[in-house]
Amino acid sequence: MPKMKSNSSATKRFKRTGSGKIKRGQSHRRHILTKKSTKRKRHLRSPEMIHESDAASVRRMMPYG
Repeated sequence: MPKMKSNSSATKRFKRTGSGKIKRGQSHRRHILTKKSTKRKRHLRSPEMIHESDAASVRRMMPYG
């Protein structure tokens, strides 16, 4: 049986943690940063875990990730 293909965009966006959860980066940090407060930009730096309802579809896109 050949290997399954991973979704390229999903492998770039998501990482699996040691416990099996999936983390993602946060949005709104690319441009128009002058009007955003320092606190808001600092909190956007840290990764977030994806919601349980989205976990199955992300795992399907990343069979080996």
